[in-house]
Amino acid sequence: MAKMVGLVGKANVGKSTFFGAATLKPVEIAGFPFTTIKADRGVGYIRAPCVCREFGVQDNPQNSACVDGVRLIPVDLIDTPGLIPGAHLGKGLGNQFLDEVRRADALIVVADASGATDLNGQPVEPMTNDPVGDVQMFEEEFDLWLRALLRKDWDKISRTAQSRKEHISRHLEEKLTGLGIGRYQIARAVDQAEVDGYNSVKWKDDDFNRFTTQLRKVSKPLIVAANKADRDGAEQNIERMKEAGYRVVPTCAEAELALRRAAEAGLVQYTPGDPEFNVASPEKLTDGQRRALETIREKVFDKWGGTGLQDAINEAFFGLLDMITVYPVEDAEKLTNHRGHVLPDCFLVTRGTTAKQFASEIHTDLAEGFIYAVDARTKRRLGDTYILENNDVIQIVSAKGRR
Repeated sequence: MAKMVGLVGKANVGKSTFFGAATLKPVEIAGFPFTTIKADRGVGYIRAPCVCREFGVQDNPQNSACVDGVRLIPVDLIDTPGLIPGAHLGKGLGNQFLDEVRRADALIVVADASGATDLNGQPVEPMTNDPVGDVQMFEEEFDLWLRALLRKDWDKISRTAQSRKEHISRHLEEKLTGLGIGRYQIARAVDQAEVDGYNSVKWKDDDFNRFTTQLRKVSKPLIVAANKADRDGAEQNIERMKEAGYRVVPTCAEAELALRRAAEAGLVQYTPGDPEFNVASPEKLTDGQRRALETIREKVFDKWGGTGLQDAINEAFFGLLDMITVYPVEDAEKLTNHRGHVLPDCFLVTRGTTAKQFASEIHTDLAEGFIYAVDARTKRRLGDTYILENNDVIQIVSAKGRR
């Protein structure tokens, strides 16, 4: 099942710019709070080395793209309204935000590394706001919202589990399905919170609160995109966020958006995630465009090695969600599908996925008639319980075949 990553954080930190750059989808971008008043869903891309170079073939991607040996694989992103303190009580666009973020499997918290916006998203002098506090505010609001949600039926659920001598995860699963939270995640949160899953009726408030915090961490893992990393003082705040224990990626969404638009216009040669860009036609640039590109090179690429946007997206899918790339083919010898396209598709799947489970992601008929799989590298037959590895190229042999 496809995973989705949500862009979250307080208002006016560059979430919409990040989303616009990642998806090249027209969005309203402005320097004031609540430019985004409803969630917006779009398609971004993760970047991974393509196996075409290893096999020495010219591929014909169908569900993705290959640029100079780099696969760009589409992924779902959702841009959510900005969050302010009290969101769990409905302040600002809180209810709408928290209802939308439940659909995400992992979160990128966009923070203003320059410290130039307060907790309510209002502009302030640079370095006067603490971005660590911004991330903590998001975590606290989400935890308070989740606790309120669970409290509604907690007495009934915990008593039922107690009377049946069953683990609380079995009884919470149905309630939390809409949040994309399963039994395994609930049980893991119970263990990490060090509470008794078979005696939840006796949990104290501290136990309950500790459990909900761990449940949020397990089910909605996050990284921080330290945005506006090109601004003065940002480096200091980025280090502070890392010291606070967060996984942090320095980003500059404005630079990424400018480069992607310039690449579309043929002014620069740039693939998202590249550590450099080249001016394709210097004579076509205006003085203003030339100065802007020089500034991007100096303050973003020379300092950080890139805009960081692609790194943040990759880290969300490969790091937080622990996904791998797998290439399905219909002919393991020729690496083609039935139309003769070489290495046509690249799928993102969760690490631990079996060959048969992968078959079901391609088509349910393939899984129902699964006989075996073939490793295109070794030509070895693989059983239904074979666990896929990153960059596997797999042929599924099925009695039903693909319609």
